[in-house]
Amino acid sequence: MSQLSKSIFKAYDIRGIIDQTLNPDIAYAIGQAFGSAAIAKGEKTVVIGRDGRLSGPALATALAQGLQATGINVIDLGIVATPMVYFGTHVLNATSGIMVTGSHNPPDYNGFKMVLAGEAIYGDTILALYDRIVAKNFIEGNGAYSTHDIKTQYLERIVSDVKIAKPLKIAIDCGNGVAGAFAGDLYRAMGCDVIELFCEVDGNFPNHHPDPAHPENLQDLIRCLQTTDAEIGLAFDGDGDRLGVVTKDGQIIYPDRQLMLFAADVLSRNAGEQILYDVKCTRHLAPWIKAHGGVPLMWKTGHSLVKAKLKETGSPLGGEMSGHVFFKDRWYGFDDGMYAGARLLEILSKVADMSSTLNNLPQSTSTPELQLKLKEGENFAIIAQMQKTAHFPGATEVIDIDGLRVEYPDGFGLARSSNTTPVIVMRFEAESTEALTRIQAALKDAILVVKPDAELPY
Repeated sequence: MSQLSKSIFKAYDIRGIIDQTLNPDIAYAIGQAFGSAAIAKGEKTVVIGRDGRLSGPALATALAQGLQATGINVIDLGIVATPMVYFGTHVLNATSGIMVTGSHNPPDYNGFKMVLAGEAIYGDTILALYDRIVAKNFIEGNGAYSTHDIKTQYLERIVSDVKIAKPLKIAIDCGNGVAGAFAGDLYRAMGCDVIELFCEVDGNFPNHHPDPAHPENLQDLIRCLQTTDAEIGLAFDGDGDRLGVVTKDGQIIYPDRQLMLFAADVLSRNAGEQILYDVKCTRHLAPWIKAHGGVPLMWKTGHSLVKAKLKETGSPLGGEMSGHVFFKDRWYGFDDGMYAGARLLEILSKVADMSSTLNNLPQSTSTPELQLKLKEGENFAIIAQMQKTAHFPGATEVIDIDGLRVEYPDGFGLARSSNTTPVIVMRFEAESTEALTRIQAALKDAILVVKPDAELPY
């Protein structure tokens, strides 16, 4: 087999660069390892799918063959969004699945998002696949292979349940990611008039990067709303599990504010339940959840970690600043950008003015995610040291479930280690620019105590 790099086994998924750290040989071995782990849990079938990346067909073929070599029966959904593989694990008599996707990474990346026996796997469970490959600890067998078109079943499941109160004119930007093959059909079936931007699936991503978390990738959608009669804009990432939202007047509604609308709706049917959100979300979310009769629960960042916590707590809703939203209310608890978009349209179809409803959600002055770039492993060491020794005079609380979130009466500062790249992710929010500057200075000072030569991103 080609040289296997442990570096591709990330915290929440497997991700590598084609022909450098990932190729069909490695995909085959990952299939053998996952298949063996699945059989050890009593599984017989694994659902697979792939996004629109150019390397997808070869990797998916090799993955399927590796799975079959362990005795696993493979159901291949072909080109689908990641949530459609998750959906498959709920409706196809199989509770394990693998999506071949590079998500929002550059075109030369690809990887695997995995569900094992109904659990989104992360951390040690992913590293155990690496150990199994190194030890060649594979079960042997001869599994079957079949294909299945899940599109109709997936669209019908959403359209049968999510209803808009009046026809809407919307614009969608899929960034040439795989959601483009499905999102337009979904929203038209719900009764929307849809303007499509970059919905041709193209693994070269010729127009802009398929990542709605970054404002530069939403400019085409903003211009479309300015120049057409579309009332709202939805954007999706490369594999369709994250949602971006833009109002008619060009405001970006970030996922933590989207979560406010979703929480109010979900809590109207699930009073007193916990609503999960990650450490990067706005400080306005907890009081909002309480005001709508829910219990706020801040948790670690990472789609697999939030999914696991959602399952543990029985919470009907969770969300992350990155755009992953998890509905257990009326849905299955996995992250799905297209489904989240449908639920948003259902809510907004009942209001007189969609833009004002969205723009009036509480917000403060805030920064996007900022990244302090470091050498491999340095990020974890710096955060661990700060958790032990850093002091923040004037802070009301220091939350250390995932890095350091330092709360002040007028804002917060966050520094947490990325689990996927050697960076410390930072984010700030405050009631004034003066408070923002003060909180940024406090975090900067704390980092410089541990690493005096750190070049802060602000």
